[in-house]
Amino acid sequence: MDSGGSTDMTLAFELKALKALADPNAVFNNARQWTEYVGVVSEKPTYVVTNFTRKHRVRQDFFSGPRGVEESLENISGQFDTDRHVFVGIDDEDEAVAEATDWEFLHVEDAAEAAEWTLATEDETDEAPEERARDDWP
Repeated sequence: MDSGGSTDMTLAFELKALKALADPNAVFNNARQWTEYVGVVSEKPTYVVTNFTRKHRVRQDFFSGPRGVEESLENISGQFDTDRHVFVGIDDEDEAVAEATDWEFLHVEDAAEAAEWTLATEDETDEAPEERARDDWP
């Protein structure tokens, strides 16, 4: 990695923001060129995040696990000591969480425009069947 500071960043995507992108794997591969660490945080159960990242072949450096987004961002910033911590989200609630945890906030549409990532179409952002409520889940 470049020691000049240009890649000294931790980038966290809210799962909903990652779902808003057409090719999450390509996004992560691109982001790895200019970040130290990149991962996913969500209020959703761990299996939902894991299923999504496996399906899209996303290799993440961290994920929220059973914690909520705010607690996850606090823990991540403590574990990954980079100059910048940037949270990519979709709404005012995500922005408020970023502010509460001293992370920079970037709306997914602004991030996509700046990095030349393609946003998903409406059909592509629908939840996959395994991510819907399951009666057979313990």
